[in-house]
Amino acid sequence: MEIIEKAPAKINLSLDTPFRHLDGDPEWRMVMTAVDLADYVKIESASDIVGIQVETDAGFLPQDQRNLAYQAAKKMQQLFAGHQGVRIKIKKNIPVAAGMGGGSADAAAVLRGLNKLWRLNLTRTEMAKIGLSIDSDVPFCVFSETALVTGKGEIITPLNELPSMWIVIAKPRASISTPTILKKISYSDLDHQDVDRVVKAIKKQQVPQLFDAMGNTLEELTTAELPEIAKLKEKMIKFGASVAQMTGSGPTVFGLCSKHSRAQRVYNSLKGFCEEVYIVRPCNLSSPKE
Repeated sequence: MEIIEKAPAKINLSLDTPFRHLDGDPEWRMVMTAVDLADYVKIESASDIVGIQVETDAGFLPQDQRNLAYQAAKKMQQLFAGHQGVRIKIKKNIPVAAGMGGGSADAAAVLRGLNKLWRLNLTRTEMAKIGLSIDSDVPFCVFSETALVTGKGEIITPLNELPSMWIVIAKPRASISTPTILKKISYSDLDHQDVDRVVKAIKKQQVPQLFDAMGNTLEELTTAELPEIAKLKEKMIKFGASVAQMTGSGPTVFGLCSKHSRAQRVYNSLKGFCEEVYIVRPCNLSSPKE
């Protein structure tokens, strides 16, 4: 038996980290949404193997225990089906090392897929708790809808769907690792975001207020390492985006536009500066079962 799961990318409309836990993990307070730029993950419950096989169409990605999808399958094996083999094939569309949760999205897809294949009847909240042991973005990716994300990433509070908008995403060539940025955080000097303003604007479907309230606490730290982030933001605003900011720990930048024609203009203008540019819309994999 096999199943194909959509694994959407994520962007951060607001990102703040109020403090660091005693174990070193950051506390997060974020508003995130899934977008319709997605990997597709085929998961097969295989009786002819005992282990886990991962195959991707991106040759530079690891296909062993370093791959988050592999880790998700291993975790599910250990918890629920120790001798059941798993084959995973990943069609990559989400940029790698972009701050868009591509690896976490694939891992979440494996959790959802095996939950269905093995008829485990786990709720999304239960899968999110399993996902936290893999990566802090996996719990959100299990839900893949507009949500407030708190705790270490495991507390997901779904919000209203976003108002109609188009999103232009641009990934510069340079990359930077999340641990590198997190090590740079000085909590006493951090410029914190008012995440509640973003939540309120989404609840009331107030687009101008949403655009005005957005922000990413990590953006200044990453931009200090990669100045092209600021240049990309400037270009997005110049070409017509209503607001532009970095997602996650970077380096990807996105701009929001209320009209498709404006998003198309931003997209066309950025193609000369950046190889990886996309026009997407928010998406929602919500399920009534928590």
